[in-house]
Amino acid sequence: MTELGGGGERWCVVTGGRGFAARHLVEMLLRSQDCRVRIADLGPSIQLEPEEETGLLGDSLRSGRASYVSADLRLKRQVFKAIHGVQVVFHMAAPDSSINNYQLHYSVNVEGTKNVIDACIECKVKQLIYTSSPSVVFDGIHGIYNGNESLQYPNKFNDSYSETKAEGEKLVLKANGKNELLTCCIRPSSIFGPGDRLLVPSLVAAARAGKSKYIIGDGNNMYDFTYVENVAYAHICAERTLAAGGSAAAVAAGQAYFITNMEPIKFWDFISLILEGLGYERPTIKISAFVMMPIAYLVELAYKLLSRYGMRVPQLTPSRIRLLTCERTFNCSKAKDQIGYEPIVSLKTIESYPI
Repeated sequence: MTELGGGGERWCVVTGGRGFAARHLVEMLLRSQDCRVRIADLGPSIQLEPEEETGLLGDSLRSGRASYVSADLRLKRQVFKAIHGVQVVFHMAAPDSSINNYQLHYSVNVEGTKNVIDACIECKVKQLIYTSSPSVVFDGIHGIYNGNESLQYPNKFNDSYSETKAEGEKLVLKANGKNELLTCCIRPSSIFGPGDRLLVPSLVAAARAGKSKYIIGDGNNMYDFTYVENVAYAHICAERTLAAGGSAAAVAAGQAYFITNMEPIKFWDFISLILEGLGYERPTIKISAFVMMPIAYLVELAYKLLSRYGMRVPQLTPSRIRLLTCERTFNCSKAKDQIGYEPIVSLKTIESYPI
């Protein structure tokens, strides 16, 4: 386990600290024995799972190595309270990416990120690491094969989440160097692993409804997935590099990095492995995306009209159809060379990780 740079009494804060990937980062930071961790999230108080209560997190909260602060990123005063006195900020908070609500995403991913940056500058934070997304370079039409960080932001994005994450990323990169703040952005591709509340639950719901037998598209589109522990490790690699100072920090500061397991796989092969691991049959029936897209538009329209009456976010939306059928693989050479990132957990864990 690579340690963070600097002394052991530093405080760092993880925004959205009760989210899926953020929980793993918090645990990894605590295991490093190198810093104290402030967990910032929306809840008025922290509610621990039984295994957390008796584990490292529970012990750390009781000993004072970790603390919790309730903070809504849209409220500047709460953001400043969460960040005051820390040296490092891991900005991981974001709304559910499956909810295509521009106002919601803009208020958190853009305005909330502005508040985080302002607080970092005023409170003299040393490093800000922002959790971005590969979707910031995806237009929803053209597939990406072995894409690197030279890819430009598209003129039109696949959804409001991607658009506002790109705006947030731009703000973070532009803030690099202000009042000695060093920033960088991590773009993890399709995160999975223990505690996942999006990918695996949606697959289980589809399987129980008898919908998991279908492959949308030709089934040959390649994808890059990233195990959640690797995502946490990438954040630590970035922080360690920025904290080290010198030429390494100068190179990494103000940069964005794609993060994957470096093991591209056919999207539907990956889905099949998960379904089989959960005891369901692998999908075999292929349906053209051209057939599914009009249906997806109707479903999305129904959601827009009925969401106020309690309709759940639908599984089938146009943006999701594009994600299921496009090729999306990314090159991690820049992250390997500049921040020393390499996966610490292989995709082979897909067959055994707990749900």
